Amino acid sequence: MTARTTHLDDGVRAALRAVSAAAGQGLGDPPLAELVQIRASQLNHCAFCLDMHLGIARERGVSERQLGLLSTWEEAGDVFGGRERAALALTEAVTVLAGGPSRACGAGGGSVPDEVYGKAAEFFDEAELAHLIALITAVNSWNRLMVSRRIPPGSTRW
Repeated sequence: MTARTTHLDDGVRAALRAVSAAAGQGLGDPPLAELVQIRASQLNHCAFCLDMHLGIARERGVSERQLGLLSTWEEAGDVFGGRERAALALTEAVTVLAGGPSRACGAGGGSVPDEVYGKAAEFFDEAELAHLIALITAVNSWNRLMVSRRIPPGSTRW
């Protein structure tokens, strides 16, 4: 596969990198941050981001078992703890907004279910939750930038 374009404005790249870094740092759990970014990249079919975050996850000590079972985390028993499960459920809800677009923010369709948000709030304090949502949002932005431009895994020009 050949990239459609490798051009990305330096300001956009820097801004997204800053958001990603701040969100990950604020979450304070590097292995979990990688699991979240991998799961969103799986859902968005972003080979570039998936390839990159798999490598980073291994460097940060995420087990091969968790990486292998991540796409089926709900069925993986005790491979993922409660905090990880809550983060992954929130990742899926934010990445795939169920019900389609809504007419007003938070008005029905296209929203994150209260039960998913509530479960995450059991495991994350308010600041951590804000950083987790920012991280999910940032990786979704990266996924869309890479997929729409067809940036292949391992590419050094993007």
